[in-house]
Amino acid sequence: MAKVKFTKSELKKQKDNLARFNRFLPTLELKKMQLISEVRQVQEEQRKVQKSYQDTENEVKKWVAVFAEDIDLKELFTVKTVKTHDDNIAGIEIPVFDDVEFEDSEYDLYTTPLWVDLGIAVAKKQIRRKAELQVLEEKKTVLEEELRITVQRIKLFEEVKIPEAKDNIRVIQIFLGDEQTAAVVRGKIAKAKLERKKLEERAG
Repeated sequence: MAKVKFTKSELKKQKDNLARFNRFLPTLELKKMQLISEVRQVQEEQRKVQKSYQDTENEVKKWVAVFAEDIDLKELFTVKTVKTHDDNIAGIEIPVFDDVEFEDSEYDLYTTPLWVDLGIAVAKKQIRRKAELQVLEEKKTVLEEELRITVQRIKLFEEVKIPEAKDNIRVIQIFLGDEQTAAVVRGKIAKAKLERKKLEERAG
């Protein structure tokens, strides 16, 4: 802790600090609540996308077993890019999933089984969901880290900065009060000495 000066200017500085800490604290509390809400929302989105992914996987298993042929769907298209954009939440940038762009390979529509078109559409949908889950996880990580930092700042203000400023104000006020009292006492003593000297001069 920095050494505190026992002066009126230091007292003003400590009071200003206390006012600033008390002004910032509600803003941090509000940010904390917003971040908690956002994290819960992301978790709910993850749950929904994961459920959709798993439901589709379960459905696919049924017809893949029936239409099992020596065809690798991954050879019929490739992932070109995962599209995202940045959004701002509580003053921080977070990634938002947009879409997955694919590049299709040409294949013979006459010799390829009919189920392949459906298979490609489902495979692409699943890849989109996995990409979305990955972006949601990145988003959650950023939000949770900002939440951790915000909680730390709140604790710093509540447990260190505010009590420290209050204690400094109290100590400085006591010191200045004692100094003022001592000055008054010194003044009275000096006045008494002066009065006594005047009396002695008159008596002499």
